[in-house]
Amino acid sequence: MTTRSTVHDSFRIERHFAAGPERVFRAFADPAAKAKWFGGPEELKREDEEFDFREGGRERMTTVLEDGTRIGFTATYTDVVPDERMVYTYEMSMNDRRISVSVATIEIRGARGGSDFVLVEQGVYLDGLDNPEQRRQGTEQLMDALAKSLAAS
Repeated sequence: MTTRSTVHDSFRIERHFAAGPERVFRAFADPAAKAKWFGGPEELKREDEEFDFREGGRERMTTVLEDGTRIGFTATYTDVVPDERMVYTYEMSMNDRRISVSVATIEIRGARGGSDFVLVEQGVYLDGLDNPEQRRQGTEQLMDALAKSLAAS
């Protein structure tokens, strides 16, 4: 029998990108632009991809790691204000077992030389299968990948 547990946490990540709000927003809203930075290295296998970026829309992807572990991501977009804000809920799974559920808010503001970017995430981590430290680290890595993608385009 599995011991059930929940751990709640929130974190905030702030960045300045040398790209205008339109380009930063497009990096989330355009599937080709998002594929350049989200979801891990290109050599990893992706399955079950769905991308419907709009209020009420869903995004889904399963990444298959080299050892066969399946990492699932399923998001529902609740609020989308072009070039300014996104609010979405998402769940992560590992081998079809839910490991976390989160609410994320992203705000983008034009600033000197580009955009100021703020991501706030509130999450619940389930049954010891995920934890706040791992999620924050993973999200920081995604923001690093986003910065590289914006700099390259």
